[in-house]
Amino acid sequence: MGSVTVRMPTLQWGAAAAPLPGQTESGDRFVVEPFSDGTLVAVVDALGHGRRASQIAAQVIDTLVRYAGDNVTALIQRCHQMLRERHGATMSMASFDWRSHRLTWLGIGNVAGVLVPRAFQADAPVRHLLVREGVVGLDLPDLHPTTVALAPDDTLIIATDGIHEEFADELPGDLTPQPLAEHIFAHYAKTTDDSLVLVARYCVNANELEH
Repeated sequence: MGSVTVRMPTLQWGAAAAPLPGQTESGDRFVVEPFSDGTLVAVVDALGHGRRASQIAAQVIDTLVRYAGDNVTALIQRCHQMLRERHGATMSMASFDWRSHRLTWLGIGNVAGVLVPRAFQADAPVRHLLVREGVVGLDLPDLHPTTVALAPDDTLIIATDGIHEEFADELPGDLTPQPLAEHIFAHYAKTTDDSLVLVARYCVNANELEH
């Protein structure tokens, strides 16, 4: 009887959010949904504010949860069809593939995404992920996902436009995902919009299996 070390990917994540001051419900929602051999991470910003925007965002999240294992292009198209008779939304998503150690990214509208290498490795540049102009449900652009190879401790940050876009300029390197999300929210959240930031860190743990 011996043992073999298998490196198993996992995702550590945290989020911070608030509705527009004066509102009790937010149109900014997120999902972290595991599926076979991967996890879908997405942030949705429904147009407008308040209850209607919150309901629309919840419907989008329900769609993403139901079809989490689909590719990101198919997910955006599903949401586009669902929203056409309701309302528009902007959204960005990343589908993590544990087998290939890659993520596939697709962003439409104004939900920003950045990938920080190896948990803020010194001198490594932050990568701003492409977000195409458009509105899901109203004006969908050509869909061209981006695939990115992952290294252990790479950190994805997704933020709605209720977070000032400078949030990635100075990031503390000693925080785990939930404290990092709270830090970004505390320093960069606007008071003129719903706001949400999601942090997801790609981790690879070593497990020993006997055989």
